[in-house]
Amino acid sequence: MTEFAHESIVDGWFREANESCFPGQAFTLKVEKILYHAHSEFQDILVFKSTTYGNVLVLDGIIQCTERDEFAYQEMITHIPLYLHKNPKRVLVIGGGDGGVVRELLKHECLTHITQVEIDETVIKLARKYFPGMSYGLDNPRVQIKLCDGFKYLQDLANASVEEKYDVIITDSSDPEGPAEEFFKDTYFKLLKNALKDNDSLIITQTSENIWLNINYLQNLLKAAKSVFPNTKYCYTMVPTYTSGQLGLMVCSPDETLELTSPVRVPSDTEQENLKYYNSEIHKASFILPNWSNKLLNNFH
Repeated sequence: MTEFAHESIVDGWFREANESCFPGQAFTLKVEKILYHAHSEFQDILVFKSTTYGNVLVLDGIIQCTERDEFAYQEMITHIPLYLHKNPKRVLVIGGGDGGVVRELLKHECLTHITQVEIDETVIKLARKYFPGMSYGLDNPRVQIKLCDGFKYLQDLANASVEEKYDVIITDSSDPEGPAEEFFKDTYFKLLKNALKDNDSLIITQTSENIWLNINYLQNLLKAAKSVFPNTKYCYTMVPTYTSGQLGLMVCSPDETLELTSPVRVPSDTEQENLKYYNSEIHKASFILPNWSNKLLNNFH
């Protein structure tokens, strides 16, 4: 170990146990070395090197990413909406201070402008130091970083011109506690819709939960989103170090005729070579749910 310590690490094991988010279960990783721990202005931040998953970023006790499996999340939350848009140019990322989503966005040569809004500059600084494989795209000239609250940024877009609005908005927030709490309410979806350029635009957000953890919460989140975006669907990605090994995503479009389960563009051979997880078939498959959860999430009113 080092001079750093953290209450979640005991006898060389990190333990993620959060009764409010993941009641009745926990997840553990063996720790090789604690690299950083501090309280920023907004949250508790821990970075450690694990024995099997590389460096790990933990915010308020919950794993955000590991070097070994982060691509499974970054690719799906990025490429699902990007390949659903015919010709995306401008993308907004709310959160995502680790840089993983921006890295994936830069694989789309059609994009001319990427705005990243991150409230906690400390996360960006730590990503540059401990997660260079994720954060290197933050210095790209197509990327503009704004250090402010994402909710407030969207409010300020209310009177923006069409040219200042976005084709795709990706909410890559932490879980709905602390600074990210407002990102899981119907008022947030209204702001998102107002920040979209036109009817072809899309939004996607991580849901914090999956079908195995709190499906009632997912029902309520889908209801909130559908009150603003009637064309809303739940899908998921598989990430071993997220609790239960699965994380839900929710994609929405103002266009009620757009079939969200089928990409309108497909990766070129060159683009596909640079993807470890996403492909057109897994895009479609990610929306297919087991019978019991499909009934609860796709057949309610």
